[in-house]
Amino acid sequence: MSGTPGARITSLIGNPRSASRTHRLARTLAAAIAEELQAEDPGEVDLAALGPRLLDPGDDAIDAAEQQVLSADVLVVASPTYKASYSGLLKVFLDRFAAGALAPVRAVPILLGGAANHQLAVDVHLTPLLLELGAAVPARGLFVLERDLGGFPEAAAAWARAHARLLS
Repeated sequence: MSGTPGARITSLIGNPRSASRTHRLARTLAAAIAEELQAEDPGEVDLAALGPRLLDPGDDAIDAAEQQVLSADVLVVASPTYKASYSGLLKVFLDRFAAGALAPVRAVPILLGGAANHQLAVDVHLTPLLLELGAAVPARGLFVLERDLGGFPEAAAAWARAHARLLS
C-alpha cells in the first residue's frame, strides 16, 4: 500500500438518475482508491440531486458542490455513456469551472456503457475535458460495460492497487 493519509477523494456522478448504476460504479471505485491510499472516507457530489439548480448561478448547494470538487485530491468523474460521450448534466456542471481550475486535482474518468464500440469515449471525450480544466489524469480512463458490473468491485480493487502510486 502506498498511503496518503488524509487524502480527500470525491466522486462526481453525472447520471441524471439518483441511485443509478453509474453512482454505484463511482462509489465502488472511490472506496477502492481510498482503501489503497489509506485515505479518509470518500465524499460525493451526485448531480442528479442538484438537477435544475445547476442553472442557477447563485445557488448555495451548487457552490458547495463546486467547493467539494475543488478541494478533492482525487476526483472520480463518472457518467453513463450518452451518444458516445458523457452526460449533458455532467457537462453543465463542469462548464461552471474556468480553464485550469482543477489544477491540483488528480482525476479518474469512468464511463458506463452498454456497447463496447463506445469504449474510446472516456479517452476521446471525457479525459480531454478534465485536462482542459487543469486536472491531472495520470492513468487511462475506465470504460465499464453494463454486463461487467457484477465483477466490478474486484476490478476496481485491482485497478486501485495498480494505480495507487500515480494517484498519491
